[in-house]
Amino acid sequence: MNSSTSSIIIESREHLIGWLGEAAEIEHNLMCCYLYAMFGLKRSTDEGLSETELAAVERWRKVIMGVALEEMNHLTLVANLTTAVGGSPHFGRPNFPTGAGPYPADLIMELAPFDLDTLDHFIYVERPENQAYPDGSSFENRYHYMRQALTGRLMPSAGDYPTVGSLYQSIRLSISALVDKIGEKQLFCGCPSIQIGPLESQLPGLTIIRDQASAAQALDTIVTQGEGASVEEGSHFARFRQIKNEYEELLKLNPKFIPGRPVARNPVMRSPPMPEDRVWVTEPLASRYIDMANAIYTLMLRVLVQTYSVTGRSRESKRALLDASYALMHSLVPIAETLTRMTANPDYPGVNAGMSFAMLRSLAPLEAFSEKAVLTERMAEVLSGFKVLQEEIKGYQLEHPKLMACLEKLDLAARPIEAAREALLKVEWKPPVHATAGPSPQVAATQQPSPAQAQSEVQELSTSPEVERADSDAISISFETKRCIHARHCVTLLPKVFKANTPGQWLFPDQAEAEVLAGVALQCPSGAIQYRTREARLNETPPEVNLIHLRENGPLAVHADIRLDGKPIGYRATLCRCGQSKNKPFCDSSHIAAKFQATGEPPSLETEMLPERKGPLQVEPTLNGPLKVCGNVEICCGTGRVMLRTTEARLCRCGHSKNKPLCDGSHVAAGFSSK
Repeated sequence: MNSSTSSIIIESREHLIGWLGEAAEIEHNLMCCYLYAMFGLKRSTDEGLSETELAAVERWRKVIMGVALEEMNHLTLVANLTTAVGGSPHFGRPNFPTGAGPYPADLIMELAPFDLDTLDHFIYVERPENQAYPDGSSFENRYHYMRQALTGRLMPSAGDYPTVGSLYQSIRLSISALVDKIGEKQLFCGCPSIQIGPLESQLPGLTIIRDQASAAQALDTIVTQGEGASVEEGSHFARFRQIKNEYEELLKLNPKFIPGRPVARNPVMRSPPMPEDRVWVTEPLASRYIDMANAIYTLMLRVLVQTYSVTGRSRESKRALLDASYALMHSLVPIAETLTRMTANPDYPGVNAGMSFAMLRSLAPLEAFSEKAVLTERMAEVLSGFKVLQEEIKGYQLEHPKLMACLEKLDLAARPIEAAREALLKVEWKPPVHATAGPSPQVAATQQPSPAQAQSEVQELSTSPEVERADSDAISISFETKRCIHARHCVTLLPKVFKANTPGQWLFPDQAEAEVLAGVALQCPSGAIQYRTREARLNETPPEVNLIHLRENGPLAVHADIRLDGKPIGYRATLCRCGQSKNKPFCDSSHIAAKFQATGEPPSLETEMLPERKGPLQVEPTLNGPLKVCGNVEICCGTGRVMLRTTEARLCRCGHSKNKPLCDGSHVAAGFSSK
């Protein structure tokens, strides 16, 4: 099947898998190109920027990082779709710069420094089909050719397409035609469990693909996030155009404004057989850095490949692989940025180095039983390389004191590398036939504490100096102002006990029977009110089922044995998800003034019943990121419908996720601060 604007021919599953491979390469290439330009952006006024210019550059950095993350999401969605139709995900691609043939002649893929010309190129490749926009002048089409596909051929053959969006339109039409030809169930024959979905990843807009409808949803996400429509505010096309507009305004104020460092165009690690349009990085320390950066990058890809390659893998093991992959990506940033400060080659004066994103010839999946040994062995080699590089920098220090910044950046990169190593040690796979009944190891590790132990932990809360306390002969109550969301159950049901707007003493527990007061305290959703009585039967105990309720346009209401950053905080809490609270991670009702919008009735995700439904619930507010929740929990809509049962999730708290309540990585582009 071909669209009206392309010469693509897709008449079989084999054709479809072939074209999905090209789509994967394009998304992968674009992600690398955007990251390369971002790595070269200046970081301080010491590099010739004014405070206003630096603020703009920092804003652009966040935008480009958000776009790059969405390109990673597109690559993952293409991998999911490839898996769904029975293929193996493709994470390989040609090295930069690409030559003639792999893509249409005017789709040029090169690593280039950040400037107006490169921005024009980014806008050009992300343009909607109905938008005429010229490519950057330095992205010259040196090869004039046409790729013409033929009908009736068994082997896939290349065709041309004017935009990336038209490629996906052809893929969409081909899926519809193949469903008509061989049937939906036959086409979508892949195993959904090896795909990466919203429960495993924070990437924006991920979905598990099982049928034609979910495939169409994935393709919609890719096209809308990328090309979008000409009026689509959040599309890559629109975001890059906005950066260009701001860039041009700053140039009017300062014609000498240069936001990026003079990084090499298409740096390479070794002497190239075709030196045109490439810069061989020969400076000794820079060459070691580029080697390290590419080693981390390829290890990240190899780990990612493994998540798709083994059926029967537990969710915990899959999560460990993804955590390792993301940690490696985080470690890459400071190393790649440091490269852009280093001289590339004395034959190219004034040109700095940059990461080349060099690829291996093969990223074939590792065999399941050997993957842990091979991955941890490679990780050990990378860590050893870190130590050698650190010693080399120290050796340079006497002659080049400014290299201290390089050493600091290397130390910064080492921490996520260590996190990746720890994650890989958790990777485990057992054949499905060996599975045994009963709680998983994670469930077993989070068993319910005894009532006495749990109550003892909760009682410690009332000793905080921020907590008001009042006692009667039968009951003690405490109130923590900063957690209160003014649900008003207390002052409306027991106004003689809780005397609102009263100066001085306002808690009078002797004005109600202990059992009645305990019942009202239990209705406090925020956990601001805690209590204990002389009768053990009345004291609050951990719930039999851990629940997180989604409040319409409001917070997350948690009812569980909550451990916030490892410390018990009781069994009730309301946690901010609008991103505006001045008392993070708790809600302070800022969502009202912010006019925060988040449905309390998101669609249900397909999940199985948990072997255990109670136990400690670990809640970790990550730095400038989501709430990481570990433990048995059911996430419920406002009506009580269960939308997700899980033992681990990352919940949005920046307010920007398009996949609420789950995080989709939007906090990066939004510049969310958890402080």
